[in-house]
Amino acid sequence: MGSMKEERKTTGWAATDPSGVLSPYTFTLRNTGAEDVLIKVICCGVCHTDLHQIKNDLGMSNYPMVPGHEVVGEVVEVGPEVTKFKVGDCVGVGCLVGCCESCLPCKAEVEQYCNKKIWSYNDVYTDGKPTHGGFAGSMVVHQKFVVKIPEGMSPEQVAPLLCAGVTVYSPLNHFGLTGSGLKGGILGLGGVGHMGVLIAKAMGHHVTVISSSDKKKEEAMDVLGADDYLISSDVTRMQELADSFDYIIDTVPVHHALEPSLSLLKLDGKLIIMGVINVPLQFVSPLLMLGRKTITGTFIGSMKETQEMLEFCKEKGVRSTIEVVKMDYVNTAMDRLAKNDVRYRFVVDVAGSKLEDE
Repeated sequence: MGSMKEERKTTGWAATDPSGVLSPYTFTLRNTGAEDVLIKVICCGVCHTDLHQIKNDLGMSNYPMVPGHEVVGEVVEVGPEVTKFKVGDCVGVGCLVGCCESCLPCKAEVEQYCNKKIWSYNDVYTDGKPTHGGFAGSMVVHQKFVVKIPEGMSPEQVAPLLCAGVTVYSPLNHFGLTGSGLKGGILGLGGVGHMGVLIAKAMGHHVTVISSSDKKKEEAMDVLGADDYLISSDVTRMQELADSFDYIIDTVPVHHALEPSLSLLKLDGKLIIMGVINVPLQFVSPLLMLGRKTITGTFIGSMKETQEMLEFCKEKGVRSTIEVVKMDYVNTAMDRLAKNDVRYRFVVDVAGSKLEDE
């Protein structure tokens, strides 16, 4: 992973306790190892996971913590054994920066399921040193966990693809739900949900946004291009659309009933759980048995899928809906994110924030 013989410092914004308040923090990067890439961060998306981690909502936070796992930057140095990148390349880093490389998932190129995976932040490398994320001026990352940004894609637009984008691309890809003409539902229209609409539409699917109210209908249909909008409490329409969906991507991050979604699925339909929920969900088994339906879930995506997803989004012109902010606004952004007051992803302009001066 490289030595610490030559210390290189960088400044980020870190949480120091469960209040989650971020403030400037200078720390030391490891020296660029043989297969490492030194990246100057251009921008970084803000994910709900960042909010959970800085506030210790999952009970496993370590401080000080520099969050950020939707990182786009420029390569400024490469190790002598790096073959995938050169200085000047525009690259991305997602949720992971390490894995064991020897287990079954790693050998199958689905390293996101490795039990020894190393998170981009709030984790430690094999040498015991902490990982820090993209809310910082620079990162050093092993080339395996870096992806090339296709030429012509703007860094700010790409950032949300590195987590939210690949999170919805991966299950559609893995379960063979990429062909045109499929009928899909997106339950919940936040950061992941809005990417689900865009990517499913780009695949040629008929896409219905499913929500508990009509407040996002205009946005879903007129801005994101959804084909239909279904309010889950509308009993008549729910009955009309029963047994008609090939899949539903469920992005809701709080406890909710699964039966309404299961009733919408056709024979062999799949309910794909994407929301992180730490209390048990429940359903009645006949809803599965009488339609050979599946409740499943996937976790982010592999590095291979991430690169494929970027190429797909470049080809199809997929553009995320973002609000760009400077680092000194990030605490306000976190407060707004907690209230779902964002359409649909904050992206921090790290390079334009003059971190060393703040």
